[in-house]
Amino acid sequence: MEYKPTIGLEIHAELKTKTKMFCACKNDTDEKRPNVNICPVCMGHPGTLPVINKEAVKSVLKVGLAVGGKLADFTEFDRKNYFYPDIPKGYQISQYKHPLVSGGELLGVKITRIHLEEDTARSSHETKDESSLVDFNRAGVPLMELVTEPVMHSAEEVVKFGQELQLLLQYLGVAEANMEKGEMRLEANISLSKDQSLGTKVEIKNLNSFRSAERAIEYEIKRQTEILEGGEKIVQETRGWDDKKQITFSQRSKEDSHDYRYFPDPDLPELKLSEIEDFKEEILRKEIKETPKEKRERFKKDYDLKNSDINFYISNPQLGTLFEEASTGLNRENFQLLSNYIVSDIASFGEKGISINNRHLSELILMVANGKISSRGAKDILVKIIETGEDPKIIAKREGLFQKSNEEELVKVANKIILENQNVVLEYKNGKNSALQFLIGQSMKATGGSANPQKLKDIFEKLLSKQV
Repeated sequence: MEYKPTIGLEIHAELKTKTKMFCACKNDTDEKRPNVNICPVCMGHPGTLPVINKEAVKSVLKVGLAVGGKLADFTEFDRKNYFYPDIPKGYQISQYKHPLVSGGELLGVKITRIHLEEDTARSSHETKDESSLVDFNRAGVPLMELVTEPVMHSAEEVVKFGQELQLLLQYLGVAEANMEKGEMRLEANISLSKDQSLGTKVEIKNLNSFRSAERAIEYEIKRQTEILEGGEKIVQETRGWDDKKQITFSQRSKEDSHDYRYFPDPDLPELKLSEIEDFKEEILRKEIKETPKEKRERFKKDYDLKNSDINFYISNPQLGTLFEEASTGLNRENFQLLSNYIVSDIASFGEKGISINNRHLSELILMVANGKISSRGAKDILVKIIETGEDPKIIAKREGLFQKSNEEELVKVANKIILENQNVVLEYKNGKNSALQFLIGQSMKATGGSANPQKLKDIFEKLLSKQV
């Protein structure tokens, strides 16, 4: 019997507030100069007093509502005690017994809790002189931590969950969650067993991309499997991920909660959320816009698009807005055609594509749907619309892209092509259907692409049937 992996996640996301969690310092992830957004409070100077960032609390509560979690009525902040150069106070202000949110679910993954804490400083290590530098700009930035139940069983599940949470945070407007900037980090707890019980847990810290998360989890599952199959035991520990070597490595033995000596922070007030107007559930719900899940369901119901296109619009909301605006001038049967051109063509133009006139786009789709222009012609017109902003009808007329459907004129073209390609005609008569496409292609070439290919197909079948 194979070993079954069980995975739980701890995900940290920096919140998009103007100031830090407990002081008035600027929260700016783009600041390149070290140690400029700091003050005595976030540097932990003696005698300073922290003040709770109201917007950060609201942000976490919104996430809690969006995942169907239970909002706390009573909450407080705790001191998590440990020493490391990136925490200037010698403790981190976090939440332990009374998190802001309990329970909830996302993509079928059960959530244990969502709480709020302050981020640590950023350390960098110089290899030349073996020195370490600390930048405190990040110290004290509001940090949401979401903890899942251990209910995932593969790296693929982890990545899907992480991507969905990232989208949710962006849709709610509470976080950018840009992993390249360190605004969202994953920590995976992995254990293996042959039955329903959980094995010894190993934590992989600070996975800063979905690619790293996937590879680190897959490596760790393989590593633990080999240890167990060799008759040895797994050691409970914290491991890091070496992206260059593509391996996990031991960092320290895994701490338990009692190791941190949590206790309520005496400098911060307890919060009775139901007594604070801005934290009331009915107020918060009014501020929550459509979530990715709700948008996914609406796009399927209202437009019946391919799932891949719907997911594309969830990840590219500006193009999703373009689709919705352009679709107002179309019938339901043309929605997928519109989507095909946005996903396959317009998306490649970046910002220029997004700015296309949605009325011109609707008009172009109708011209294709009604057989007035070919799909090839539509692509050429689309480029012109994006570059010049001109009306598609004006472009089609000037470039001679309106399809010719005059039967008498097309019959003359078809007869000429038949006379010039007798060998191909013979192949068609002998059952080679691709020969017909060749004849149509030659006719399209002869008309400069302006002939209606469906009309040509009907004419060729009619003419060739008479010659059999």
